[in-house]
Amino acid sequence: MHHHGTEAIKAGEKIIIVGNPNVGKSVIFGLLTGRYADVSNYPGTTVTLTTGSYHMGGVDTLVIDTPGVNTLIPMSEDEVVTRDILINEPVKQIVQVVDAKNLSRGLVISIQLVEMGLPFVLVLNMWDEANSRGINIDVEKLAAAIGTTVIPTVGVERKGLKELREALYKRSFPSIAINYGGAIENGIKRLESLLPEVNISKRAISLMLLAGDESLKPWLKGHVGINDIPKIESIRRDIQDKYYEPLGYIINQIRLKRCEKIIGDVLSKNQTDRSPITVHLGNWAMHPVWGIPVLLAVLFLTYEFVGVFGAQTLVDLLEHKLFGSYINPSMTRVVTLLIPDTFFRDLLIGEYGIITMALTYSIAIILPIVGTFFIAFGLLEDSGYLPRLAMMVNKIFKLMGLHGKAALPMVLGLGCDTMATLTARIMETRKERVIVTLLLALGVPCSAQLGVILGMLGGISFHVTLLWIFIVVLVLFLVGFMASKVIKGESSDFVFDIPPFRVPILTNILFKTLSRIKWYLKEAVPLFILGTLILFTLDKTGVLEVIEAVASPIVVGFLGLPQKATDAFLIGFLRRDYGAAGLYALAEAGELNPNQILVSLVTITLFVPCVANSMVMIKERGLKTAAAITAFIFPFAFLVGGVLNFVLNGFGIKL
Repeated sequence: MHHHGTEAIKAGEKIIIVGNPNVGKSVIFGLLTGRYADVSNYPGTTVTLTTGSYHMGGVDTLVIDTPGVNTLIPMSEDEVVTRDILINEPVKQIVQVVDAKNLSRGLVISIQLVEMGLPFVLVLNMWDEANSRGINIDVEKLAAAIGTTVIPTVGVERKGLKELREALYKRSFPSIAINYGGAIENGIKRLESLLPEVNISKRAISLMLLAGDESLKPWLKGHVGINDIPKIESIRRDIQDKYYEPLGYIINQIRLKRCEKIIGDVLSKNQTDRSPITVHLGNWAMHPVWGIPVLLAVLFLTYEFVGVFGAQTLVDLLEHKLFGSYINPSMTRVVTLLIPDTFFRDLLIGEYGIITMALTYSIAIILPIVGTFFIAFGLLEDSGYLPRLAMMVNKIFKLMGLHGKAALPMVLGLGCDTMATLTARIMETRKERVIVTLLLALGVPCSAQLGVILGMLGGISFHVTLLWIFIVVLVLFLVGFMASKVIKGESSDFVFDIPPFRVPILTNILFKTLSRIKWYLKEAVPLFILGTLILFTLDKTGVLEVIEAVASPIVVGFLGLPQKATDAFLIGFLRRDYGAAGLYALAEAGELNPNQILVSLVTITLFVPCVANSMVMIKERGLKTAAAITAFIFPFAFLVGGVLNFVLNGFGIKL
């Protein structure tokens, strides 16, 4: 693309959002573009891009939310896409989003943007979290050091949005002069003479080429004379011969030094809120040996809070006192009075009635359990325990041929598998992405399901809870191990930064818990109603009986569960936690003994992922892989459950 004066391309210029993974780019994107987002794949890749439009200066400007990157010398397909967008798209303004708690990771990208000669605004997101950790950034000094507008924001609370909108009009082309030393500078000069005029500076492209960026090859073919490609390669080799270390490494070190210098000038830390005890606790939580008692203690407390307090005390209040004694009987009276027709009466208050089943399950059983679980999860998340858990499992994952980075999506999967499947993008190789997707779909229970499971196990004992965890983890480990042998490809290294261990802030947790509960009610309750309608229809048409009869050899014969449990597996498709709630209701009615509870829970944990997760699997990994994963999981879950049932009964174990 050549510049035909600036006026001509004004209309086509875009706003591009860039940043590291997990810094809140999509939140900022959402605030700028509102609801109208378009999700599509970047041409020729499996990478998903979100685009939207932002009304500015009377023109609708396209906004592109690029995949998270750690460097613009690409290591993964995501990073290639982001770099290509910067080279190929006419830019009105770049919004670089940085996690204010982690300025150094962000500045490496800022330096690369500066060298590309692109206009950008720096957004310091998660400003509140940085402050709560005692991190102070001198915004004016930082703006002066880079030469651009710097805006502190808290995306989730819309703070700083107004300033960002104003800043979009001011195009500042920042400048940071970095001297890479005689030989490299000479290489840059020699390369620049061979390069065409494009959106980004020749200096930046020269540096990419010197750093040995293979992914630029296709671009070079289209933009450089055929005879110049070998020249470029020989210049690179020539400069490389003057150094011991790879040029890419040297260039990166020089940039990092500059980042450190900037950070030294603008960042100060208050040591007030870090008491030494949290530091010790934080280190113990990661230790391969001491981490285990810490993990057990965390599990035990979660179990007491969710399984005992949430699932027994609160559910009892809501289900028996509120729904059992007030809502359902009074609703039954109202419905019986108003609706003479038995069909519609059943639709609302029958065995598979919207009020008696969908609302009772979703609000009386699951809500208190999920609510308490969200509080517990929020505490773990905010204290910085989750990344430490990921570090600890890293060692175990190594054995599976996966590295610990896989532990991150796994631990996130405990929140929501659908989201976690999206984060499998952080894995560098396709092999790892597939394995992570498989394990997530197979055995990582999402928060809603986990809550219900903890609730059911709360009725038995902590030992059985540990047994359930052990079985699921063992299965995950075995499948991961086998998968890493079967699926072709190699693994990559693990780079991971650990936030400080700290005392969670209660307002944060309340805010998070409330927004998660709101999400839960919006997401889950409609699906529960839909699931109930499906069951109701199947029941009325007699199909349900047929399904129960067909499934009975497996469910009754192989898993040793009552026939009613089939219903739970059926609606488990729609939402895993709904399936688990069905089992919960059975257990409460005294139709499942502890052995059956364990078998049914292991099976439903390993069971097919919910609709949303299946959709994301197809979108992220493609239909073939997703179908293969599902085809494996379905029989496998029943197989594990069956084997467990036979082992328990064969050895006469009574839990």
